Amino acid sequence: MAVENVPHFVHTVAPVVNHYGYLAVGILLFIEDFGVLVPGETTLVATALFAGLGHLNLFVVMVVALTACFAGDNIGYLIGRYGGHPLIERYGKYIFLPPKRFAKAERLFNRHGAKIVFVARFINGLRETNGIIAGVSKMGWRTFSTFNFIGALLWVITWSMIGYFGGSHIILFIRFGTYITIVTIITFIGYVVYERIADRQTLKE
Repeated sequence: MAVENVPHFVHTVAPVVNHYGYLAVGILLFIEDFGVLVPGETTLVATALFAGLGHLNLFVVMVVALTACFAGDNIGYLIGRYGGHPLIERYGKYIFLPPKRFAKAERLFNRHGAKIVFVARFINGLRETNGIIAGVSKMGWRTFSTFNFIGALLWVITWSMIGYFGGSHIILFIRFGTYITIVTIITFIGYVVYERIADRQTLKE
């Protein structure tokens, strides 16, 4: 595959995608989803871009990406579930989850549960660690896997479409994807605020 037409922002992963194709997106998204900090989002966009240039099949890219995301997050869940708090206390700093930061994240998961799992897919930092946090928080596996799958599906579709159809206008498409992410986060924050107001009114009554 030629990489000359790949935009500058994907140059860091373009050689890997160029050489390994589907395997690249599968491995990188898989390890990203249980705490390894790799450019997963960029990898998916780059791979879909190659598909748009006719070098790969978009449907296969999306299936591989979704499978890797779902499997990686579930590995993270198992690590958190069986490693528990001692694991975070010992190794959390290596995935940017020191005890204080993890405590805040755990409270968020305990309060909002499945909604966090869905939104986490669109937030850098949480995307890589949401499975581990959910596991340590003892969230039910069925609940976690369901909302994780839905979030991963929407995330893969969004960024795959951006990479595939972006072409020479890829930067504009990425901005559109960023707006989707921002709207998702703002909607979630609005819901949280509404929920808290409703709880306070219930207590007053």
